[in-house]
Amino acid sequence: MPNGTASGILRVSGIPHPRLNQREIMFCWIVFAVVLIGIILFLGVTADQGKMGINLGESKSPPSAAHLFGTDWLGRDMFARTTAGLVLSIRIGFIASAVSICIAAVFGACSALLGPAVDSVITWLVDLFFGIPHLVLLILISIALGGGARGVAVGVAVTHWPNVTRIIRAEVMQLRNMEYIQIARRMGKSWAFIALRHIFPHIFPQLMIGLILLFPHAILHEASITFLGYGLDPATPAVGVILSESMQYLSSGMWWLAVLPGLTLIVTVRLFDIIGDNLRRLVNPETTQL
Repeated sequence: MPNGTASGILRVSGIPHPRLNQREIMFCWIVFAVVLIGIILFLGVTADQGKMGINLGESKSPPSAAHLFGTDWLGRDMFARTTAGLVLSIRIGFIASAVSICIAAVFGACSALLGPAVDSVITWLVDLFFGIPHLVLLILISIALGGGARGVAVGVAVTHWPNVTRIIRAEVMQLRNMEYIQIARRMGKSWAFIALRHIFPHIFPQLMIGLILLFPHAILHEASITFLGYGLDPATPAVGVILSESMQYLSSGMWWLAVLPGLTLIVTVRLFDIIGDNLRRLVNPETTQL
């Protein structure tokens, strides 16, 4: 029986066609990524602190059932250290992304609503941040604040708002010309009142998606500057610290010290990308009905 006829029979008989539409596929990907991130967080939070301690009797052990990611030169379990480091990276990434989104929301709204002078100043600031090498600025801010989790979080937050600011500014520019906004202005409402009551509820989904999409950048940049020695303290079980320490042991054949934590970091970052990208497509009127 031809495929088209079979599909027609299924529809007529009331039996749902087993084929998923694009919206359902995107939702499945989101659930899949959220579940995996939840597992990573659970493993990191419940990691056995004893396994992260020094145990010279099991040093330099390759991956096995007892030590999934092997052990390092001090006998520390690399799986426990990696998952604990990812939890720390996600925590820093969330704080930095949330602050960055708040900055972008305020600057984007002010740029669109408060006149040409304010718009020119904020646009100049955005161009200035785009003109400075991203990683260099992040390192300078982290060093100025003394490094550590606070320095990294502030550095990532301060350097990640320009892209989102441009998007919010363009969105608010369109909204301010809407009829209900103009009516509110004629009724004497201030731009602050209009922004809080009418504009921010409308752009809230974009802000949440921007927050999720900033996560991968925040996590990777935290790992990058920590790897270079300008981020978290070397005693902290962070992924950047793990990768930095493992470089000198790769030539001796201890490949698992860098490869497995690095792959885990890439997978985690990709999972956040999947969530953000599919959520963006779900709220986009052009793709949500596919």
